[in-house]
Amino acid sequence: MKKLSFDYEMRLVFGGPVSEHRFQLRCVPATRARQQIVDARLVVSPSCHLDMQVDSFGSVVACGYLPDPHDSFSCAVTGIAFVDAANARSDPEKPLYRFESALTAPGPAVAALAEACRSRMGALGAGALVVERASAIMHEVFSAFSYEPGSTTVRTTAEEALEQGRGVCQDYAHVMLAVCRRLGIAARYIAGMLDGEGATHAWVEVYDERGVWVGLDPTHDRPAGDSYIVIAHGRDYRDTQIDIGLFSGAGVSQTQWVNASVHEL
Repeated sequence: MKKLSFDYEMRLVFGGPVSEHRFQLRCVPATRARQQIVDARLVVSPSCHLDMQVDSFGSVVACGYLPDPHDSFSCAVTGIAFVDAANARSDPEKPLYRFESALTAPGPAVAALAEACRSRMGALGAGALVVERASAIMHEVFSAFSYEPGSTTVRTTAEEALEQGRGVCQDYAHVMLAVCRRLGIAARYIAGMLDGEGATHAWVEVYDERGVWVGLDPTHDRPAGDSYIVIAHGRDYRDTQIDIGLFSGAGVSQTQWVNASVHEL
């Protein structure tokens, strides 16, 4: 088990005043089977009332409304997490995590990688555990990619990213999800924070024989251990978007700055 402090900050700067700004934030980690969250605090600026909800995936969602003109928006989350991945509690499986989603739908590139993974899994023997088989997939996904920021967008599919062989953590996760699901392993997308990363991170959890969701990080080719804090999970990135907003403003551009830090206490 590790005791971790976390600090997430996000700032949007608009090219002109905006108003009628409605937003959803998924940036507050929740207590889950592998982690306990205490003293979590969310602050937004400009200040407004926050309607705190929990979505169908168990993620904390903060909804707010800023009617008056403003040229920037920021949020900050701080808190403490006790993480014990090795002793995570069992959790119900959701059948939807066995099926493809919009960003994980397979094409020829994913199908070819899945067959390579099938061969590698076959070498493990018929009695191989889910985590052993999923780890074999993780190793293949890691080998298939070069980490290259800016080479993809949040709308890039697993097939598109794998075809070009370049991407970021979101793409590694989407490809691993696509292959796992094609080969019969229930898997879900995780958005969270990692000690030493400096930004949010994405990885995968697979459902094992004990009824436990186990984290694997294909970007780093390793298990997602006690240095990882889960913020949200879902079928793919679209279910875990940390900030979503709508506002009024004529031809307004926006720039975003994000920082996430995790430190062991």
